[in-house]
Amino acid sequence: MDTTTARQRMELLYDEIAAHDRAYYELDAPMIADADYDALFRELQALEAAYPESRAADSPTRRVGGRVLEAFAQVVHSVPMLSIQTQTDAGASGAASFDARVRKELEFAGDAPAMEYVAELKFDGLAVSLRYEEGVLAQGATRGDGAIGEDVTQNLKTVRDIPLCLSGKSGKIPPLLEVRGEVYMRRDDLARYNEEARARGEKPLVNPRNGAAGSIRQLDPRIAGRRPLRFFAYGIGAAAGWDLPSTHAGLLAALADFGFPVCEHRAVVQGAQALAEFHERMGNLRSQLPFDIDGVVYKVNSLEYQRRLGFRTREPRWAVAHKYPPEEARTKVEAIDAQVGRTGAITPVARLTPVFVGGVTVTNATLHNEDEARRKDVRVGDTVIVRRAGDVIPEIARVFLEAENAPRNLPFELPRTCPECGSRVVREEGGAIVRCSGGLVCPAQVKGSLLHFAGRRAMDIEGLGDKLVEQLVDAGMVKTPADLYALTLPQLAALERMGEKSAENLLAAIEKSKASSLARFIFALGLRNVGESTARDLARHFGKLDALKAANMATLMQAPDVGPVIAESILDFFAEAHNREVIDRLVAAGVHWQESAGRMADASQNPPGVFSGKTFVITGTLPSLKRDEAKALIEAADGKVSGSVSKRTDYVLAGGEAGSKLAKALELGITVLDEAALNAMLEQQGDA
Repeated sequence: MDTTTARQRMELLYDEIAAHDRAYYELDAPMIADADYDALFRELQALEAAYPESRAADSPTRRVGGRVLEAFAQVVHSVPMLSIQTQTDAGASGAASFDARVRKELEFAGDAPAMEYVAELKFDGLAVSLRYEEGVLAQGATRGDGAIGEDVTQNLKTVRDIPLCLSGKSGKIPPLLEVRGEVYMRRDDLARYNEEARARGEKPLVNPRNGAAGSIRQLDPRIAGRRPLRFFAYGIGAAAGWDLPSTHAGLLAALADFGFPVCEHRAVVQGAQALAEFHERMGNLRSQLPFDIDGVVYKVNSLEYQRRLGFRTREPRWAVAHKYPPEEARTKVEAIDAQVGRTGAITPVARLTPVFVGGVTVTNATLHNEDEARRKDVRVGDTVIVRRAGDVIPEIARVFLEAENAPRNLPFELPRTCPECGSRVVREEGGAIVRCSGGLVCPAQVKGSLLHFAGRRAMDIEGLGDKLVEQLVDAGMVKTPADLYALTLPQLAALERMGEKSAENLLAAIEKSKASSLARFIFALGLRNVGESTARDLARHFGKLDALKAANMATLMQAPDVGPVIAESILDFFAEAHNREVIDRLVAAGVHWQESAGRMADASQNPPGVFSGKTFVITGTLPSLKRDEAKALIEAADGKVSGSVSKRTDYVLAGGEAGSKLAKALELGITVLDEAALNAMLEQQGDA
């Protein structure tokens, strides 16, 4: 590249970076991802290094990005608030190059002791300066362009983490102290705020960084006061009448004693290798942190060495920011598909032009649900910012419209039938989740439905766990729960790590499960919103499966604790011919239970159970009944089972090695039953 071409490219970069600085710092509405901005900035730095004679006096590389808004009073920083040099070298090389530069500029010999540093997190919020006079917060300002910031004192006073008066724990309070730090938002706080904002019909905040910056730069402090802002201190500006500690680590400890929150994720380390290890350790922890970071910061610990190293144009020589791979990147939506999860929830997923973000190549991003896709107005062909934090599933943060009236594709709509099995799609009442109603036949749900069907509280098929279900489904041997009852010994024995004996045990467990109860069978079907307790209520009320299948909304809502949401779920399930066919196959395979007329019949024909209104507590090991089986018998006789003994307990069913519950029952004079006494009382019900 010749000088003329380089100068032309630099001019274009000056204009483009200036426009992005204005959008980011002044309007709180970034137009590109951080990674794209960093790439532009690095390109400009490289050109200026190669062609220094063409470098403009007002180059963005000479100053901090923000400009003071005219709406705020100006604050001249007595000590400039400079940005920190950003380094993107991978692995240990970034730490090694910084350490080598520091040692060279301090003229340390090769055999000199390792340099001591403080390693901290690089927060993604808004940098501010807090001026305390005689220990009282007198003024708060944004960084602005580094030399001049905005007076946002009243807004900063609404941040609860920021002390209005200094604590005297660390001794004498200095007459003047400027504290530098970051206003930020936690991710969970932002999510709660946005949920409430949508409920109020207000526009949600884009991300934690913009939420923090936009809140502090509001003209009305009441707006900032309503937002969940927090603060971390990480340094000082001007100070008077105070004997400064000799190290940066000591300075942070003193700030904590003054009452400032200082992030716990920091360390004093020696040498480049320890810096690199901190960078890796925090990278692994990054997704678990409650707030966003985009890297770590290395600072020379000795304040004397910091003074000797000094500053370059816009950055201190004694510090560097070591960034992680970008967590946001710009890409294009190539398609939007409907994906069916293991629970039947149908989620729109954007298929993206591959982009490197968060350390991996991302090709898909969740849109969460149909409502979210409409709110963000993501369409096929759109240019979008995709975000990925740690191991979190990538999501689309926002859409970029190339031009206000540019033609776009039609908005996305979820299909009305399941793309996996063709069953009807239903939306949960009052919610955003859309589900497939073919729970027993949907290929996407089969593994989850099989595990639920075989669960201990459902059909209780011992030995049918996750790994075996994976094998059976992946081999095409089982597609619905009914297929379990057609499995043969040769089929099972041929599976990897199965063996003939294990296959025999599984077949025996499957055969044993055929003798069930109606309540267990209803629960095993996995009807949406129908838990174990509701399944028992339905079994008691209807008595027969055919009566439940034939029920309408009105008759369903006559059952105990069944409202419109549960009733709708039941109707949706039995409306699917696929589900009814699987139930018929299960019955044909020999699955059975004892049926009754049900409570929906005349009350005189179905008197209350022998334990109606009685509360039991079960403790110890019973001779022949499992605890779940005893509980089922009691509940079938209209009794209730509690987990703790109290004055309201009517009976304690005690087996061997009964402990404190039995002792408390005896102390309270509660009737204690053994298994034989329980069976005798149940026989009374049968004789009635």
